[in-house]
Amino acid sequence: MKIAIASDHRGFLLKQDLINNLKEEYELLDLGTYTEESGDYPDYAFKLGKEVSNGHADFGVAICGSGIGISIACNKVKGIRCAKVSNSKECVYTRNDNNSNIVAFSAEIPLEEAIDIVRTFVETPFSNLERHQNRIDKISLYEEGKYEC
Repeated sequence: MKIAIASDHRGFLLKQDLINNLKEEYELLDLGTYTEESGDYPDYAFKLGKEVSNGHADFGVAICGSGIGISIACNKVKGIRCAKVSNSKECVYTRNDNNSNIVAFSAEIPLEEAIDIVRTFVETPFSNLERHQNRIDKISLYEEGKYEC
């Protein structure tokens, strides 16, 4: 399992802690930032989105101050379904129902909770229920300009 992980400057320390705690369980691809010096979350979100959408990583983890900005930016990359979550229960929902491929969260989440979120996200399968797949297909078609409501 290959997981790409990216953060802005506010998420740098949590990103580093996650990498140190999860490197024995998963193959991790660190896409930056590499310092606490101010950096723009869209730059890292777009790098992360590209790695996941082109199949170079199975899943992505995105961290910024609130988790909101980086999730919005990730979702601008075609083929990305990024969910900003606050707990593991939300991870189950977004993987099961939405087949999300990137999880985003706040840099303020405690490390143990962040570890649990990542593990839950990557270990929860998509339900493959037809109603959920139909909804995901509509999103993809809309991205391609082939669906109007």
